[in-house]
Amino acid sequence: MPVLECTNLSKSYGPKRALESVNLALEPGRIVGLLGPNGSGKSTLIKLTCGLLTPTAGAIRVCGGAPGPASCAQVSYLPERMAVPGWMSVKELLDFYQDFYADFRRDAAEQMLADLHLEPKQQIRQMSKGNREKAQLILTMSRAAKLYLLDEPIGGVDPATRDYILSTIIANYNPEATVVISTHLIADVEKILDEVVFLREGQLLLHQEVDALREEKGKSVDALFREVFRC
Repeated sequence: MPVLECTNLSKSYGPKRALESVNLALEPGRIVGLLGPNGSGKSTLIKLTCGLLTPTAGAIRVCGGAPGPASCAQVSYLPERMAVPGWMSVKELLDFYQDFYADFRRDAAEQMLADLHLEPKQQIRQMSKGNREKAQLILTMSRAAKLYLLDEPIGGVDPATRDYILSTIIANYNPEATVVISTHLIADVEKILDEVVFLREGQLLLHQEVDALREEKGKSVDALFREVFRC
């Protein structure tokens, strides 16, 4: 059964069509790159999956059901912008997640905090932008979810930290979980991707396994992206 299934999925904001008749199925145990230029519909698709938006037309199913409380308990979402209160300390956020999410693995979170040298007593607002993003990623990846939705998880951190983040994603990856990574830093994430989804102006342009794509096109995902979406 697909972890995420879209059937003729469309979403409009007034006269603007953000997604148009998208048909897509993502199976368990895959790391998927959700790729496209700005305004292609990536964040809209992620928010529909989380139940933060409702479709204009068509249907979306997450872990076998419509987005709602049951699916939210199985989806771990990392938004592009900071979504935790700045006045809370890292430790308070761990306490909050432990109370709120039954699948939160505190031991994993504390290990990642130590690896990235983040101080549990420090307030979020006292951190640099990069450290805030690290803390939020730790919270997201410390859940034993069935679907991880990561919107630009490496956009604001240095290259060394990107490597740690990608290794963290792989370390938390299991055959029952699917990871969707929306990013513009394709060359950095390509090495861990099993599949890619290309969106352009709200339409599904391509959904293919990375190895098959490289063999068929004779080029990397990054090179193909630059060719397809050349300005």
